[in-house]
Amino acid sequence: MAATSAQLGSSCALTTRISLRWVPETPEETTDTIVLGVGEWFVDLRMDKKTGQIDWAMAGTRIENTPNKIPLNVSFTRELDSLNEIGMVDTVDFSPLPNGDELESGQMPRVDLPGEPMTTFEEVWRDVPFIEGPEGARKGISWILESSHDELENEKEGDVTVTKKFLGRIWGTYLAFQQAQTHSKEKGADGKFSVKRSGAEVSARREEWNGSEWQGKYVLGPEVDAVPSMKTGFEGEGKGAWRVPGEKVLIDGISYIVRAFEEI
Repeated sequence: MAATSAQLGSSCALTTRISLRWVPETPEETTDTIVLGVGEWFVDLRMDKKTGQIDWAMAGTRIENTPNKIPLNVSFTRELDSLNEIGMVDTVDFSPLPNGDELESGQMPRVDLPGEPMTTFEEVWRDVPFIEGPEGARKGISWILESSHDELENEKEGDVTVTKKFLGRIWGTYLAFQQAQTHSKEKGADGKFSVKRSGAEVSARREEWNGSEWQGKYVLGPEVDAVPSMKTGFEGEGKGAWRVPGEKVLIDGISYIVRAFEEI
């Protein structure tokens, strides 16, 4: 039987959005959204129901600023973002609703309006049961990986273009993103570097375990063939360095940093 994070004693979160409200308008939901949260990292894919295209894809960190308080104040960073808001930090509040859902409230640019004005919003989120994965009933592994780029560590001014990838799995649900990003480094008068980041179109996969194999639910984008798939499997998954945040693992010859890992 499927169970939620709380029922399993997991620290991970698998959530879907129930509605978005631009205050003072009426709440609605135009997307099929799934968010994987493992440790302090998340990957988030929102698919437009009408067009079948990406409404928003992003990945980064989720930091609780006021743990054990209501409302819970949280800061999100975006290390990959299909709306090209890479490096942005969103600070929002989460409050529990009587039915067990959570209400997120804050402000963000409204991209569907001219000038993208900052607008107050409310989103309702719901925990969804973990999908059973290949490990079997009531057990599984969860992780988030971010591609590693040594070329970004140099102390030189100028532009560096990298292919940023994020991969995330909670049991039988998998999300993977790829985005070409240009990191522009400039040295200020104080001798310190500042970096501006811009990104191209995101390619994405959402795959789910159907009881016998991984199936693609959404597979799209110009470079999607280069986005790793669970269908081919990952050598060493869940073993050794995979279990240690901060360690690096190889997938198809590309180095990834393990950002978070859990096994139940």
